[in-house]
Amino acid sequence: MKILGVIPCRMNASRLPGKPLLKLLGRPLIQHVYEGVQTSKKIDQFIVATDSQNIIDCVRSFGGQAVLTSSSHNTGTERVAEVAEKLAEYDIILNIQGDEPLVTGEMVDQLATPLVENPGIHMTALKGRITNQEELHDPSIIKVVTDKNDCAIYFSRHPIPYPRNRTDHYYRNKGVYGFRRSFILEFKDLPRGPLELAESLEQLRAIEYGKQIFVSETKTETHGVNTPEDIPIVEKALRSKQLSNG
Repeated sequence: MKILGVIPCRMNASRLPGKPLLKLLGRPLIQHVYEGVQTSKKIDQFIVATDSQNIIDCVRSFGGQAVLTSSSHNTGTERVAEVAEKLAEYDIILNIQGDEPLVTGEMVDQLATPLVENPGIHMTALKGRITNQEELHDPSIIKVVTDKNDCAIYFSRHPIPYPRNRTDHYYRNKGVYGFRRSFILEFKDLPRGPLELAESLEQLRAIEYGKQIFVSETKTETHGVNTPEDIPIVEKALRSKQLSNG
């Protein structure tokens, strides 16, 4: 069973244009993502999928692989699906978003494992516990609720469930997804439903069509780069990571 990791990214993100090339501790954001994925023990190949020749040139400058994809895609998963469609030899496709510079190979492997071990699972995601109130109420941090079988019930930008009695049992979505190849090719052709359109969260498309998403919990702390305010937070975390790695 062959596994392909795809890092989708585009230049014109609405909240932070040009962010894949944004320098964090002197290196482009996309390089931090790529090097994190590179430590995976399960991926057979990984590649950046983008609509920008500038990003391709950047990735190739540090020895990475990148391909040019359509500029008409609405979501990262659509971009990943384009790559999956062309590379039929891969059974499992992992979508590692290009704005997650703290992603690790261990996380990527955790994403892939359920798909390898259980043929009944068609899509996977990761979650981590939310530990502060700012994250809980930040709409750029996506929350996820799962059932007793670790399958997603809902994803939202809003705190869910409503914190009437307690606020210590919330999880954030980690921004990485795994797909069986057959499912991502089906997924890309499904019309966007009202939940996805309301929240602007593509993973809700799977839920709206009755598809289960298996969600594993990870202890690895991550923080995506979505706004300028995220930059100093991520740089601080990257410094700590560098120190811990010697």
